[in-house]
Amino acid sequence: MENVSILGCGWLGKPLAINLINNGYKVKGSTTSNHKIDDFKSLKIIPFIVDILLDNDVDNFLDSDILIIAITSKNVIDFKRLISKIEKSPIKKVLFISSTSVYPSLNKEMREEDKTVNSPLVEIENLFLKNVNFKTTIIRFAGLYGYDRQPGNWFKDRKIPHPKGFVNMIHQDDCILVIKKIIAEDVFGEVFNVCSNHHPTREEFYTNARKVLQKEAPVFDNSMPLKFKIINSEKVQRVLKYTFIHDNLLSI
Repeated sequence: MENVSILGCGWLGKPLAINLINNGYKVKGSTTSNHKIDDFKSLKIIPFIVDILLDNDVDNFLDSDILIIAITSKNVIDFKRLISKIEKSPIKKVLFISSTSVYPSLNKEMREEDKTVNSPLVEIENLFLKNVNFKTTIIRFAGLYGYDRQPGNWFKDRKIPHPKGFVNMIHQDDCILVIKKIIAEDVFGEVFNVCSNHHPTREEFYTNARKVLQKEAPVFDNSMPLKFKIINSEKVQRVLKYTFIHDNLLSI
Protein backbone atom coordinates (compact mmCIF):
# COMPACT_ATOMS: atom_id res chain seq x y z
CA MET A 1 0.00 0.00 0.00
CA GLU A 2 1.40 3.39 -0.99
CA ASN A 3 2.05 6.18 1.50
CA VAL A 4 0.10 9.38 0.91
CA SER A 5 0.74 12.97 2.00
CA ILE A 6 -2.19 15.40 1.91
CA LEU A 7 -1.24 19.07 1.76
CA GLY A 8 -4.24 20.76 3.33
CA CYS A 9 -6.41 18.63 5.63
CA GLY A 10 -9.43 20.89 5.64
CA TRP A 11 -13.02 20.43 4.48
CA LEU A 12 -12.01 17.90 1.81
CA GLY A 13 -8.54 16.79 2.87
CA LYS A 14 -9.44 15.66 6.38
CA PRO A 15 -12.33 13.29 5.51
CA LEU A 16 -10.24 12.06 2.56
CA ALA A 17 -7.40 11.24 4.96
CA ILE A 18 -9.77 9.36 7.29
CA ASN A 19 -11.19 7.38 4.36
CA LEU A 20 -7.72 6.44 3.07
CA ILE A 21 -6.54 5.40 6.55
CA ASN A 22 -9.63 3.21 6.94
CA ASN A 23 -8.62 1.54 3.68
CA GLY A 24 -5.10 0.71 4.83
CA TYR A 25 -3.09 3.72 3.64
CA LYS A 26 -0.52 5.48 5.80
CA VAL A 27 -1.43 9.17 5.60
CA LYS A 28 0.50 12.30 6.49
CA GLY A 29 -1.67 15.39 6.76
CA SER A 30 -0.73 19.05 6.90
CA THR A 31 -2.31 21.98 8.66
CA THR A 32 -1.23 25.53 9.42
CA SER A 33 -2.83 25.43 12.90
CA ASN A 34 -1.06 23.95 15.93
CA HIS A 35 -4.37 23.37 17.73
CA LYS A 36 -5.35 20.73 15.15
CA ILE A 37 -2.37 18.48 15.87
CA ASP A 38 -4.02 16.46 18.65
CA ASP A 39 -7.17 16.02 16.55
CA PHE A 40 -5.09 14.63 13.68
CA LYS A 41 -3.30 12.22 15.99
CA SER A 42 -6.60 10.93 17.37
CA LEU A 43 -7.68 10.17 13.80
CA LYS A 44 -4.36 8.40 13.02
CA ILE A 45 -3.34 11.16 10.60
CA ILE A 46 0.39 11.77 10.96
CA PRO A 47 0.38 15.56 11.55
CA PHE A 48 2.65 18.21 10.06
CA ILE A 49 2.63 21.99 10.23
CA VAL A 50 3.15 23.14 6.65
CA ASP A 51 2.67 26.62 5.24
CA ILE A 52 4.08 26.98 1.72
CA LEU A 53 3.94 30.75 2.11
CA LEU A 54 6.53 30.56 4.91
CA ASP A 55 8.87 28.16 3.08
CA ASN A 56 9.14 25.86 6.11
CA ASP A 57 10.87 22.48 6.14
CA VAL A 58 8.72 19.90 4.35
CA ASP A 59 11.24 17.13 3.70
CA ASN A 60 9.66 14.65 6.13
CA PHE A 61 6.17 15.55 4.99
CA LEU A 62 7.14 14.86 1.37
CA ASP A 63 8.65 11.47 2.23
CA SER A 64 5.75 9.61 0.60
CA ASP A 65 4.77 7.98 -2.68
CA ILE A 66 1.83 10.25 -3.53
CA LEU A 67 1.15 13.91 -2.77
CA ILE A 68 -2.40 15.28 -2.82
CA ILE A 69 -2.56 19.08 -2.90
CA ALA A 70 -5.82 20.40 -1.46
CA ILE A 71 -5.04 23.97 -0.45
CA THR A 72 -6.67 27.15 -1.72
CA SER A 73 -3.49 29.17 -2.31
CA LYS A 74 -3.02 30.48 -5.84
CA ASN A 75 0.40 32.03 -5.30
CA VAL A 76 2.51 30.96 -8.28
CA ILE A 77 5.84 31.78 -6.61
CA ASP A 78 4.98 29.66 -3.57
CA PHE A 79 4.07 26.73 -5.81
CA LYS A 80 7.29 27.04 -7.81
CA ARG A 81 9.18 26.75 -4.54
CA LEU A 82 7.08 23.77 -3.47
CA ILE A 83 7.65 22.02 -6.80
CA SER A 84 11.41 22.39 -6.42
CA LYS A 85 11.10 20.54 -3.11
CA ILE A 86 8.88 17.84 -4.58
CA GLU A 87 11.52 17.25 -7.25
CA LYS A 88 14.05 16.42 -4.54
CA SER A 89 11.65 14.15 -2.64
CA PRO A 90 10.51 10.52 -3.12
CA ILE A 91 7.16 11.80 -4.48
CA LYS A 92 6.52 10.34 -7.94
CA LYS A 93 2.79 11.06 -8.29
CA VAL A 94 0.87 14.25 -7.55
CA LEU A 95 -2.87 14.83 -7.44
CA PHE A 96 -3.62 18.54 -7.69
CA ILE A 97 -7.08 19.71 -6.66
CA SER A 98 -8.14 22.48 -9.01
CA SER A 99 -11.45 24.05 -9.95
CA THR A 100 -13.81 24.40 -12.90
CA SER A 101 -13.41 28.16 -12.38
CA VAL A 102 -10.57 27.82 -14.94
CA TYR A 103 -13.22 27.76 -17.69
CA PRO A 104 -14.79 30.97 -19.01
CA SER A 105 -18.56 31.36 -19.00
CA LEU A 106 -19.31 31.04 -22.72
CA ASN A 107 -22.93 29.85 -22.42
CA LYS A 108 -22.00 26.36 -23.52
CA GLU A 109 -20.75 22.98 -22.31
CA MET A 110 -17.09 22.90 -21.27
CA ARG A 111 -14.78 19.86 -21.54
CA GLU A 112 -11.19 19.25 -20.44
CA GLU A 113 -9.76 20.18 -23.85
CA ASP A 114 -11.53 23.55 -23.98
CA LYS A 115 -9.61 26.78 -23.62
CA THR A 116 -9.17 28.08 -20.08
CA VAL A 117 -8.92 31.61 -18.73
CA ASN A 118 -5.60 33.29 -18.04
CA SER A 119 -5.26 32.94 -14.28
CA PRO A 120 -2.75 32.00 -11.58
CA LEU A 121 -4.61 28.71 -11.03
CA VAL A 122 -4.15 27.71 -14.69
CA GLU A 123 -0.48 28.69 -14.48
CA ILE A 124 -0.06 26.48 -11.41
CA GLU A 125 -1.83 23.59 -13.15
CA ASN A 126 0.61 23.87 -16.04
CA LEU A 127 3.65 23.95 -13.74
CA PHE A 128 2.61 20.53 -12.44
CA LEU A 129 1.52 19.04 -15.77
CA LYS A 130 4.76 19.99 -17.53
CA ASN A 131 7.08 18.73 -14.81
CA VAL A 132 8.91 15.56 -15.89
CA ASN A 133 10.13 14.59 -12.41
CA PHE A 134 6.72 13.29 -11.34
CA LYS A 135 3.33 12.52 -12.90
CA THR A 136 0.39 14.77 -12.10
CA THR A 137 -3.33 14.36 -12.44
CA ILE A 138 -5.38 17.56 -12.23
CA ILE A 139 -8.90 17.30 -10.80
CA ARG A 140 -11.11 20.24 -11.65
CA PHE A 141 -13.91 20.05 -9.11
CA ALA A 142 -17.13 21.95 -9.63
CA GLY A 143 -18.75 23.79 -6.72
CA LEU A 144 -18.24 21.78 -3.54
CA TYR A 145 -21.12 20.96 -1.23
CA GLY A 146 -22.13 18.41 1.39
CA TYR A 147 -22.43 18.03 5.17
CA ASP A 148 -21.68 21.40 6.79
CA ARG A 149 -21.32 23.12 3.42
CA GLN A 150 -24.97 23.75 2.56
CA PRO A 151 -25.83 25.86 -0.54
CA GLY A 152 -28.97 27.10 1.22
CA ASN A 153 -26.68 29.14 3.49
CA TRP A 154 -24.96 30.89 0.60
CA PHE A 155 -25.83 34.35 -0.76
CA LYS A 156 -27.12 35.39 2.65
CA ASP A 157 -26.95 39.12 2.16
CA ARG A 158 -27.22 39.63 -1.59
CA LYS A 159 -29.27 38.76 -4.61
CA ILE A 160 -28.31 35.68 -6.63
CA PRO A 161 -27.24 36.64 -10.17
CA HIS A 162 -28.00 34.80 -13.41
CA PRO A 163 -31.03 32.80 -12.15
CA LYS A 164 -31.56 31.27 -15.60
CA GLY A 165 -27.97 30.02 -15.70
CA PHE A 166 -27.06 26.47 -14.73
CA VAL A 167 -25.51 24.96 -11.61
CA ASN A 168 -22.28 22.94 -11.55
CA MET A 169 -21.84 21.14 -8.22
CA ILE A 170 -20.19 18.03 -6.75
CA HIS A 171 -20.73 16.38 -3.37
CA GLN A 172 -17.88 15.70 -0.96
CA ASP A 173 -18.59 11.95 -1.06
CA ASP A 174 -18.08 11.84 -4.83
CA CYS A 175 -14.90 13.93 -4.56
CA ILE A 176 -13.38 11.41 -2.15
CA LEU A 177 -14.40 8.35 -4.15
CA VAL A 178 -13.01 9.78 -7.40
CA ILE A 179 -9.68 10.54 -5.71
CA LYS A 180 -9.55 7.01 -4.27
CA LYS A 181 -10.16 5.47 -7.71
CA ILE A 182 -7.44 7.58 -9.31
CA ILE A 183 -4.96 6.37 -6.69
CA ALA A 184 -6.10 2.74 -6.69
CA GLU A 185 -6.06 2.49 -10.49
CA ASP A 186 -2.87 4.57 -10.89
CA VAL A 187 -4.45 7.05 -13.29
CA PHE A 188 -1.87 9.83 -13.41
CA GLY A 189 -0.99 12.24 -16.19
CA GLU A 190 -4.62 13.25 -16.79
CA VAL A 191 -6.95 16.21 -16.40
CA PHE A 192 -10.47 15.47 -15.18
CA ASN A 193 -13.59 17.56 -14.74
CA VAL A 194 -15.58 16.26 -11.78
CA CYS A 195 -19.14 17.57 -11.66
CA SER A 196 -22.61 16.11 -11.24
CA ASN A 197 -24.41 15.34 -14.51
CA HIS A 198 -27.44 17.24 -13.22
CA HIS A 199 -27.52 20.95 -14.05
CA PRO A 200 -30.70 22.61 -12.76
CA THR A 201 -31.05 26.35 -13.18
CA ARG A 202 -29.66 28.51 -10.41
CA GLU A 203 -33.23 29.57 -9.65
CA GLU A 204 -34.38 25.95 -9.21
CA PHE A 205 -31.31 24.94 -7.25
CA TYR A 206 -31.14 27.79 -4.73
CA THR A 207 -34.90 27.93 -4.21
CA ASN A 208 -34.83 24.24 -3.32
CA ALA A 209 -31.67 24.58 -1.19
CA ARG A 210 -33.30 27.31 0.90
CA LYS A 211 -36.51 25.31 1.22
CA VAL A 212 -34.60 22.26 2.50
CA LEU A 213 -33.15 24.40 5.33
CA GLN A 214 -36.56 26.01 5.96
CA LYS A 215 -35.19 29.43 5.12
CA GLU A 216 -36.85 32.29 3.28
CA ALA A 217 -36.90 32.08 -0.51
CA PRO A 218 -33.87 33.63 -2.23
CA VAL A 219 -34.00 36.86 -4.19
CA PHE A 220 -32.59 36.81 -7.72
CA ASP A 221 -30.93 39.46 -9.85
CA ASN A 222 -32.06 39.37 -13.49
CA SER A 223 -30.41 42.65 -14.45
CA MET A 224 -27.25 41.27 -16.07
CA PRO A 225 -26.87 39.52 -19.44
CA LEU A 226 -27.04 35.76 -18.97
CA LYS A 227 -23.67 34.07 -18.51
CA PHE A 228 -23.17 30.40 -17.68
CA LYS A 229 -21.16 27.27 -18.37
CA ILE A 230 -22.10 23.62 -18.12
CA ILE A 231 -19.28 21.38 -16.96
CA ASN A 232 -19.04 18.07 -18.81
CA SER A 233 -17.73 15.15 -16.71
CA GLU A 234 -18.03 12.33 -19.24
CA LYS A 235 -14.27 11.71 -19.31
CA VAL A 236 -13.82 10.89 -15.62
CA GLN A 237 -16.89 8.63 -15.66
CA ARG A 238 -15.62 6.80 -18.73
CA VAL A 239 -11.96 6.43 -17.72
CA LEU A 240 -12.65 5.44 -14.10
CA LYS A 241 -15.93 3.65 -14.84
CA TYR A 242 -17.36 5.80 -12.08
CA THR A 243 -21.01 6.56 -11.31
CA PHE A 244 -21.77 9.60 -9.18
CA ILE A 245 -23.54 8.88 -5.90
CA HIS A 246 -25.13 12.32 -5.62
CA ASP A 247 -26.35 12.98 -9.16
CA ASN A 248 -29.60 14.78 -8.40
CA LEU A 249 -28.86 18.28 -7.14
CA LEU A 250 -32.48 18.85 -6.14
CA SER A 251 -32.36 16.03 -3.60
CA ILE A 252 -29.71 17.58 -1.35
